[in-house]
Amino acid sequence: MNRTFDRTASILFMMAGVFFIVESRKLSATAYGSNIGPDLFPFSLGIILVLLSIRLMIETFRYPAGEKQPKPNGLAVKRFAIIFASAIGYAFLLEPIGYVLATFLFLVIAFQAMEKGSWVSALAVSGFFSVGVYYIYVELLKGTLPGFPF
Repeated sequence: MNRTFDRTASILFMMAGVFFIVESRKLSATAYGSNIGPDLFPFSLGIILVLLSIRLMIETFRYPAGEKQPKPNGLAVKRFAIIFASAIGYAFLLEPIGYVLATFLFLVIAFQAMEKGSWVSALAVSGFFSVGVYYIYVELLKGTLPGFPF
């Protein structure tokens, strides 16, 4: 736990959350053929991001005083870079290959970057999450997400 890094991250994530909230209010409340508007997820994500940022900021004040701050090692930086690059790839692939496949690929890469070796659980969790969220959002809530490319 690095107090300075965590405080800086909490401020940056809070700013991103506020940005999501403000900008989502500019989106229409409903979309054609959908009961849920395009503003729902960015607005909800913004609220969650702000709340988690506040929690992180509060936790930084509970860190033991005088404890040496560890420096991030090369493996942590490499993991961050892999997940960050895969998030950018996810944004570019979402429309062309659809929500389910893009989310599945992103989650498998992220799980393997965090902890290599557990391929079966990474594939299972990624598959269930991708298909489950798609089903809930599109079928039950009557929202729209990018479908399959075929």
